[in-house]
Amino acid sequence: MKTKIKKENTEEVKGKTLKGVVTSDKMDKTVVVSVSRFVKHPLYGKFYKVSKKYKAHDEGNVYKIGDTVEIVETKPISKDKRFKVISKE
Repeated sequence: MKTKIKKENTEEVKGKTLKGVVTSDKMDKTVVVSVSRFVKHPLYGKFYKVSKKYKAHDEGNVYKIGDTVEIVETKPISKDKRFKVISKE
């Protein structure tokens, strides 16, 4: 879902946006965000939960474990970081 969204600091955000829960904040300026989604099984039709973890940039070390946050895709910041936290839900 690529959209342009205006957020708290009034700058336009381009790229994929995801919502998830912070599962780790032990790294400096980085949080691990777990994003869950429901997927329908192709043969049986049952829905099941699939989750994936993303490392996201948190400049001020503001977000803590359990916070629901919105992350946006950015240019690569490090080897693993490709997302940045833009707001707390």
